[in-house]
Amino acid sequence: MQIPNHEIRATFARSSGAGGQNVNKTSTKVILHWPIGRTRVFNWEEQQRIRSKLSNRINSDDELVVSSEEERSQPQNRARATARLRSLVVQALRVPKKRRPTKPTKASRQRRLDEKKQHSKIKKNRSFFEF
Repeated sequence: MQIPNHEIRATFARSSGAGGQNVNKTSTKVILHWPIGRTRVFNWEEQQRIRSKLSNRINSDDELVVSSEEERSQPQNRARATARLRSLVVQALRVPKKRRPTKPTKASRQRRLDEKKQHSKIKKNRSFFEF
């Protein structure tokens, strides 16, 4: 599912890092705010899954916040932040497979016991015998 662009609010700030005087003059850092509760794209269960998986990125206004300041231009940072936001949401919505418990095979149990016996013999041979 795609997050519509009209639901994402962008703010801009001065970024740190490379860029020379460009950093001091322009606001190239992009901060995206996406309100999870007001979206029409995802149902309540999906919203809860996003909230639980991305809780450390959600502010007190129930907005998912993502920023980017790697690039020297605002449009490139905006594209990076949007891509990151979308990939975070896709990962949060992914339901992991249920683990099916399995039993060790008879041969693997036997190998384990044989290794234990071998290790025990090695340790027993280390002991010092007095005559």
